[in-house]
Amino acid sequence: MVNWKKILVVTFNVIIGIYLLLAVTAFNRPAEKDVVCNGVKVTIEKGMIEGVLTAADVTRMLNEGRVNPMGKSMADVNLRTMEELLERQELIEKAECYKAQNGRVNIRVTERVPVVRVLAANGDDYYVDKDGRTLQNTGYVCNLMVATGSISRSFASNVLAPLGRIIMADDFWRNQIEQINVLPDNTVEMVPRVGEHIIYIGQPVGVVKKLERLRKFYQYGLSQAGWNKYSRISVEYSNQIVCKKK
Repeated sequence: MVNWKKILVVTFNVIIGIYLLLAVTAFNRPAEKDVVCNGVKVTIEKGMIEGVLTAADVTRMLNEGRVNPMGKSMADVNLRTMEELLERQELIEKAECYKAQNGRVNIRVTERVPVVRVLAANGDDYYVDKDGRTLQNTGYVCNLMVATGSISRSFASNVLAPLGRIIMADDFWRNQIEQINVLPDNTVEMVPRVGEHIIYIGQPVGVVKKLERLRKFYQYGLSQAGWNKYSRISVEYSNQIVCKKK
């Protein structure tokens, strides 16, 4: 026969024990209003290439926006305000801020990293990130492709950004391609670091397949003929590679 009285007593004692444990923990923990922020930890998530944003830059942004939590009561630290201010900065894509129990505020920032620098024939000078957004005056000194020629802002966002993503995502092409040149008819040629030839891809569509075809030609063609035998290599058309000797 089930002893319901005994079960109820045991259950009641367990509930009381849990309550007392929580109560003691709560009472021993200082109220947030009594805790002062004594440190800010900034973590920067890097993209496909090394960016330029530093923890010092993030601190400067917080200071300029007057939302640096250092020395403030943790109860007065508005995490959402900090996130919104940081996400308005040109070099920051996303910011997440949260409080730690030790009186510290942790900030995790995802950096916007460009995939190509545009030096257009019309005098425009700016960067384009992987999502096609432009960045101005970033001060980037990293190893980044340069795009030259007849480039409109729309072309840079809608064509060069996807092309840049493809190249930057592949270790071989990221190290091999140093310049993209856009011709007046919107076809594209590329300048490699190794080899004295120009790569002509024509219209920038089906780029992955064109580059894969070129990679195989590098491996099985140029490795035998020599990297400097041709002045121009065209992968414009499917299933063929057209080379022009020097």
